[in-house]
Amino acid sequence: MEAKETRVAVIGIIVEKSESVEALNRILSEYRDCIIGRMGLPYAKKNINCITVILDAEQDAINSLCGKIGRLDGVSSKAAFSNV
Repeated sequence: MEAKETRVAVIGIIVEKSESVEALNRILSEYRDCIIGRMGLPYAKKNINCITVILDAEQDAINSLCGKIGRLDGVSSKAAFSNV
């Protein structure tokens, strides 16, 4: 069986409602096998958290993760994909 092609992507996440952090962490843990790294920074001045997640996964998995994150209340995200 041929392995499916993966892509490297960066997902930028902004959390405006702290009540959604637990659900976000559950979702990210579902994708832990394809996450290369993650960095989160609180921005107290605006009372938000900024998170960057870097992954190497199939396009469908990345899109699925972005969709799940986007459905969380008070959480927004955008993905940028590599061309390789």
